[in-house]
Amino acid sequence: MRLEPIAAPGFARRVLPPLVALGATTLAGAALARFAGADAFAALGLIAKGALGTKFALMETLNRATPLIFAGLSVAVAFRARLWNIGAEAQLYAGALVTVLLGTGILPLPSPLLIPVLALAAILAGAVLLIVPAMLKLRLGVDEVVTTLLVNFIMLLIVSMLLEGPLKDPMGMGWPKSAPLVHEARLPRILPGLRLHWGFGLAVIAAFAVWIIDRRTVAGFEMRAVGAGEAAARFAGIRVPRVVLRTAALSGGLAALAGFSEVAGLKGNLTLDLSPGYGYTGIVVAMLAALNPFGVVLAALFVAAVFVGADSMSRAAGVPTYIADMLLAFALLAMVLALTMTRYRLRRA
Repeated sequence: MRLEPIAAPGFARRVLPPLVALGATTLAGAALARFAGADAFAALGLIAKGALGTKFALMETLNRATPLIFAGLSVAVAFRARLWNIGAEAQLYAGALVTVLLGTGILPLPSPLLIPVLALAAILAGAVLLIVPAMLKLRLGVDEVVTTLLVNFIMLLIVSMLLEGPLKDPMGMGWPKSAPLVHEARLPRILPGLRLHWGFGLAVIAAFAVWIIDRRTVAGFEMRAVGAGEAAARFAGIRVPRVVLRTAALSGGLAALAGFSEVAGLKGNLTLDLSPGYGYTGIVVAMLAALNPFGVVLAALFVAAVFVGADSMSRAAGVPTYIADMLLAFALLAMVLALTMTRYRLRRA
């Protein structure tokens, strides 16, 4: 047996495998809950209710989805151009760090000016953090998977050092944290009385902007061309190094906006546990979305709903929240297999 590419997959071929993957994921979730000692489908109902059942639950799901959208977009942009960015976690912390450095009173600006300045500074920090590995790849042939992965650990150590030293809040107690942002640096709430902030709106706008860049601009075409085949892109006259660096800047900047939105919109200060792995989960989000910007929004909402709902289900049914991690792993494998089956068919050798 061998895989044969399908030149033009039909509607059924494009839709049915992902639907089967979604159904298989649901059954897998039920089986995991049953194995943990809970009623299978009651546990799934608790997950849905915990993520979407009340206004508060829905807002929390949207809040959790915000950094995942930014991280997913970052990974999708880079992977489409075959720039393997595994360092979205470091870029997230770089954006958060710059937001704290500039947003705790150093810049005496009103909110309409200070917030864009902080966002742009965060984008620049994230862009630089990925441009350096991209240049090492272009000039020295260094594998960007290794360099971007290692930068994650380096950035966490830098943040830890700063939080234990010059950035530590002198009024803080217990877990080290930075001084809080000034009021003018905080993103406003979308709905009064709830924690949902305009970082979510910015994430949706970013998804739309990435789609426009990808599908309606020369820059997006060049990124897709380099991803489809670097040698062919060079032959067509595309300046591959310039495209790679442009992709790195966009990808790193998007990941840094996740850190900016978490600090300016939700937390108000920087801590070492600001991200529970959003940068790594962004890879899952991007793959579930098949690197489509609008798909990233939907995939991030799905992943956020699973995590928020699993927390609620764990409290109500007394089962571990690790079911959420296993469910996402199964969903990723099922979706990768489904996407493969949309583009290939099995033939006898």
